[in-house]
This record gives sequence, C-alpha cells and structure tokens, in this order.
Amino acid sequence: MYISTAKSGCTQIALGMLLLLIMGLSCPTGLFAQQSSLQKTSNADSKARDPWKAQDLMAPSELARLIESGSKSEQPIILSVGPAALIKGSRDIGPASQAENLAQLKKTLEKLPKDQDIVIYCGCCPFTHCPNVRPAFNLLKEMHFTHAKLLNLEHNIRTDWIDKGFATQQ
Repeated sequence: MYISTAKSGCTQIALGMLLLLIMGLSCPTGLFAQQSSLQKTSNADSKARDPWKAQDLMAPSELARLIESGSKSEQPIILSVGPAALIKGSRDIGPASQAENLAQLKKTLEKLPKDQDIVIYCGCCPFTHCPNVRPAFNLLKEMHFTHAKLLNLEHNIRTDWIDKGFATQQ
C-alpha cells in the first residue's frame, strides 16, 4: 500500500513524519536543499570522507524489487537511520547522528549474523549534507557486517522513493 492510497490512522502518522522531513527538522539544510556551486565543490570533499564505496550503495529500484518480490529469503533487514521509517518493511532506529539512536542501532545489530543482508537509509537530504548515514554506515563496518548496503537516495526520500511509487509503510 502506498501513502497516497492508504486510509488508516497510520497514514496520518506517516504523513506527519513526512511533513517533519519536508520542514527539514532532521537535516540542517532541509529536505529539498538545492545545491549551489559551493555545495557542489564540497561534494568532492564529502566523497573523500565517505565510508562507503560504490559497491556498498543499493539503487532504490533494486530494494523496491526485493520488497515487491515477497521472497523471504531475499528480504534484507531494512533500517531507517533518519527521522522516519517510510519504506515498506523498514524498522525505525531514529536519527543516527544522536548518540542514543546510534546505541539503539548497535543493540539491534548485535542480534544479527555478520553476513545478514542489511540496508540502511535516511533520506532527509542529499548524502553530502546528511548527518545520519555516515555514523550508521561506520558502525556497520566497525561491527564487521559483510553484506551492508546504503540505499542510494541521492536527493531525498521523496524524490528517490515516494515520487517513484515505491512501496511505503502502511
């Protein structure tokens, strides 16, 4: 079920969370931050400090395909390390830039095998500005998870997931 067609109280909660995202409460530059030429220059600096490599990124269409397949054997653990768990089947950890949420992520990960397929995402803003994805991804690497992926939401969750019609929470 998609946010636009759901008719439950959960929809109101999801829309409220989306409103918080739009207002930019969890990202210093807001959800729909436009990149200036100065920001584009800082993108190169950001890539130098990114803890992930190209093979660590998962395309939104790939995750959407896995979710829609319904195959339990193919389903990764999907963790939202941002302000809201909007992707279907994802678990809300909370913004990983906050120590208590990073500790919650660690507690969640400690229960999983090191070869578990895991996908994390935030989506509050582009990676270059996101305060949540780096601490979360660093933790996955420090804990030696071998099948950890970062959902490649280049712009934000609305542009790269919701607007494409991919499955959201009910």
